[in-house]
Amino acid sequence: MSDSPGEHKHHGHSHGSGEDFTDPPSDIELRVKALESLLVEKGLADPDAIDAVIDTYETKVGPRNGAAVVARAWTEPGFRNWLLKDATAAIASLGYVGAQGEQMRVLENTDKVHNLVVCTLCSCYPWPVLGLPPVWYKSAPYRSRAVSDPRGIIEEFGTHVPETSEVRVWDSTSEMRYLVLPQQPEGTEGWSAEQLVNLVSRNSMIGVEVARSPEAIRSGE
Repeated sequence: MSDSPGEHKHHGHSHGSGEDFTDPPSDIELRVKALESLLVEKGLADPDAIDAVIDTYETKVGPRNGAAVVARAWTEPGFRNWLLKDATAAIASLGYVGAQGEQMRVLENTDKVHNLVVCTLCSCYPWPVLGLPPVWYKSAPYRSRAVSDPRGIIEEFGTHVPETSEVRVWDSTSEMRYLVLPQQPEGTEGWSAEQLVNLVSRNSMIGVEVARSPEAIRSGE
């Protein structure tokens, strides 16, 4: 089946090209680094504290929240139905609210459809459930190729989507942000939400990967 752009919307701007997901720092990133260095030099900021805050948003608070949402959807059919019908309200019921998460929609992966999220305009991203966006998500190559070659991008993350499955690309905006509900791994039926949450990665909730298998967890992948 051919890939579909899904809900992709053209924002009227050009895309970058190339295979490398690492762009040079933007002007604002350089300014932030310069300001951070100045504050540290004058003793007004602790670099360890800054790193701790960044690490919290990148690897702890955000992604763990999203994983909890997914795990609950896997274990509670009623919550799953609510999540797919009104994601904003369902997610808010768990206390995950705030800026960049006011309007949410959850996209369910199935045997026939694999969803991929991108922001072609900039880096719109659901902070309350995923934390800060990774560098590659903001890069011009990802933003461009997620639309022009979504299956290829997913393959580069080590994920194979069967040719019989449709790949749908969803373009986040300031008005709507998306969260992918990955398929529950085989062999985890009957697991508790506390067990399942460890199988859910940030990347699986963006759509470039699938949820981890129990074997992957045991092997430390």
